[in-house]
This record gives sequence, C-alpha cells and structure tokens, in this order.
Amino acid sequence: MSDRLVYIYADESCLGNQFEGGNPGAAAGLIEQFHARAGWRRKDYFEFHAATTNNRMALTSAILGLAWLRRSCDVVLTTDSRYLVSGMKEWVHGWVARGWRRKGGAIENLDLWQRLVDEASRHRVEWRWVRGHAGHAKNEYANMLAVRAAREARSSGALVDSGFPRWLEEQTERGHYLDYLDLPPEAPFRPDPGPAESG
Repeated sequence: MSDRLVYIYADESCLGNQFEGGNPGAAAGLIEQFHARAGWRRKDYFEFHAATTNNRMALTSAILGLAWLRRSCDVVLTTDSRYLVSGMKEWVHGWVARGWRRKGGAIENLDLWQRLVDEASRHRVEWRWVRGHAGHAKNEYANMLAVRAAREARSSGALVDSGFPRWLEEQTERGHYLDYLDLPPEAPFRPDPGPAESG
C-alpha cells in the first residue's frame, strides 16, 4: 500500500441477542486505495469472536482495519455504527482528558476504546457514518463479510484479496447498483482531531 490516502469500510455482525453478549459475532472490512494508473487495490479482513456484542465488534472492525496499515496513512473510515463514529468524534476526547473516566460511571468496552485510540493515533483519520442497509455498496459488502464470518466461525488471519469486484458483478446481475460508479469518493478528506489534538 503505497499511496497515503486509504479508504476503510468497516462493519460488524452479532448473531442472536446482540446487546447482551455471549453470542457469536464478527468484525470485518474492506481496505482500498486508488492509483491513477493501476486503479483500485483492495484487501478484505474478517475476524470471528465466539461470544461478543454488536458494539464490541464495531470497535474491533475499526481496530483491525487501522492495525493492518503498516505505515502512517490518511484514512477515511466509513461505518454504519453511530456508536463508533460518535465515540471517536466526541466521547473519547473527554474520556482521555479525564484519565479514561466518564462522569456517568465506568466506560463500557474501555479496553477496545483504548486500543482504537492507540491505533488511530498512528494515522490521520476521518470518521464517516453511513446509514446501514441503505444501498451503500461498500458498506453492504463489509456487512456481508462480517455476517458470513460470524455464521461460518471463520477469521481471515491476514489481509486477503478482496472479493468486492466479483460481489459487485453478482449484485449487478441481480439488478442492484446499476448506476454505481466505482470511483473514489468525491468528498474531500477532512481528518478529525484525535484526543490529544483537541485541546
């Protein structure tokens, strides 16, 4: 991965009662970069967890995506998890300033929030939210990866060649995404400040 701007589409799945834990789930994502001459370079990742929650998998999907980047990058991380985006754009700033404490008591999933802040600190990250199951092709693809990994109890163990082009072709054959253009997002990169930068 040579160019500085990287796009990550991260998603999560938790089978059963997703908010109480003890249910199988997975975190997954698509990592891509666009090169003017070569076009897209894409990799997938997914990680199965035997007993988890939807929120833990949302955080893990971002942790994994950022951790797979070997060098400092500009990253646009897109997810349908408001929990993840609100946390990284708003909540963690106060938590870090107060020594990882919050006014209302203990921070849920503290271990993962701390890991995510640490991974994000290596990069400049813009956190983007999209509505889930609303026709966003790459969000839907990341969701498919997470659901499949949860159902099959399977982890990639590494970055693997992406199946997105084939998936998109299959979706098009079924009449979906007929007007989809596989080009980089037009919105300019606007990194969000990390906790240490927000003072």
